Amino acid sequence: MTMDRRSVLGLGGAIAAGVVLAPGMYLVAAPQTPSDAPKDPAESPPPKRWAMLIDTTKCSASCTACVDACRQENNVPLFGDPERDIYWIRKVELRDKGLRKPPVSLPVLCNHCENPPCVHVCPTAASFTRKDGVVLIDKHRCIGCRYCIIACPYKARSLVYYKTKPPANTNKAVPIRAAGVVEKCTFCVHRIDNGEPPACVAACQGAEKGAMIFGDINDPQSEISQRLLTVKTQTMRPDLGLKPQVHYQGI
Repeated sequence: MTMDRRSVLGLGGAIAAGVVLAPGMYLVAAPQTPSDAPKDPAESPPPKRWAMLIDTTKCSASCTACVDACRQENNVPLFGDPERDIYWIRKVELRDKGLRKPPVSLPVLCNHCENPPCVHVCPTAASFTRKDGVVLIDKHRCIGCRYCIIACPYKARSLVYYKTKPPANTNKAVPIRAAGVVEKCTFCVHRIDNGEPPACVAACQGAEKGAMIFGDINDPQSEISQRLLTVKTQTMRPDLGLKPQVHYQGI
């Protein structure tokens, strides 16, 4: 049987509308199996949703403990080229335009957004979100197109221009990456999967009296959940609707 273009398009519309396809034949939805049926939320706890809270009133501009710990833990070297150095976390100075408030030292990292634009624009699905909200990059899929770098409003992603090597003074298994891929903060996913906080948080707890808090915001009893309920906090660029999971106190 042959059909012209108009007939084909008409058939497509009929299928979409759920009308009769042929005498005695209808397009119907398959019944749900027990595994497909909606589950009672009370049967299982909600999945973890990792987030970070940074109290800028405890963060001094002279302290780089979080940055140093991140570089050591994740083998993020400085190449001496400001245009091509990699930063998973960096310190910036936030100034009040009206000069009514003193400058604030602000650690900036990947915000692990609930609606991450980096994931949406990635043409190879290299950028993805885990069930616990951690946004990661599959280096085997990344083609270095840098669309995600452009899409990120927090400037939290870097292109690797130089192949890295393991540091000579450690026996730890640290990431080794090839040139030509994009990378960023992972919330130290290897540590949180092992029940430990990210390296920056662990270092900050000693150096800055706990300026950084990390935890599961889906757990109402967690420290971060309690703090978010009792202190005034805000996120960076909430107007974009990305729902970032790095919260700041004191800005």
